[in-house]
Amino acid sequence: MTDTSFLPPLIAAIQSEIINNEAEISALDRAIGDGDHVTNLLRGLEAVAKLNDELVQLDWSAALMKIGMTLMSTMGGASGSLLGSMFVSMGKAAKEQELDLNGMTAVYSAGVESIKARGKADIGEKTMLDTLIPVMQSLQSDTEQNADKTTVLSNIKTAATQGMQSTKDMLATKGRASFLGERARGHIDAGARTSQLILCVIADELSKI
Repeated sequence: MTDTSFLPPLIAAIQSEIINNEAEISALDRAIGDGDHVTNLLRGLEAVAKLNDELVQLDWSAALMKIGMTLMSTMGGASGSLLGSMFVSMGKAAKEQELDLNGMTAVYSAGVESIKARGKADIGEKTMLDTLIPVMQSLQSDTEQNADKTTVLSNIKTAATQGMQSTKDMLATKGRASFLGERARGHIDAGARTSQLILCVIADELSKI
C-alpha cells in the first residue's frame, strides 16, 4: 500500500462517483429510507476533503481515525455513526499492521466488525453490511490463497456488486425500512449501493498504483 498521499485523489474520486449517482441513490432512499442518506454522505465527504492537507501528513492509523471522527461529527444519522465507527476501528487496527494484503484485510475486517457490533446487524438484513461483509469474505479468502493484486481487486468489485444487488429481494429488519414489511422488497438498499460504489472506486484507484 502506498502512503497517505493516496487519500486526496481517492476522496475526490469517491465524491465524483457519489455525485454522479446522486439521483439514483436518493430515489432508492426515498423508496424505503429517510431520503437523506446521500445528502449526509456528501456532507461527510466534503468535510473529509477539507482535511486533505492534514491527512497526507499522517500515518494510516491516524488518518483513518481522523476520517472516522470527522464523519461522526458531520454526517449525522445512523450512517454517520456507523461509518465513523468503522474508520475509527480501522485506524486502531492499522496501528498493528503492515498494509500489505494481509494487513489491509485485517484493517478492513475490524471496520466491518465494528459496524456489525454498533448496528447489531449482520448479512441478510438489507443494510450496507450486505455489501461490506461479502467484500470482507472475499479479501479473507484471497489472503488465504495469496491471490495476486489484479484478482483481489476484481473480486472486491464482484463481491460488492453481488452483495448490493442481493438486497433488492430482501426484507429489511433494521432502520426505517423494517417498518415497511413486504413493501421493502424490490428496492436495493441505498447504503448497500453507496458502499458498493465506494468500494469499486477504491479498487479502481488501487489498480492504478
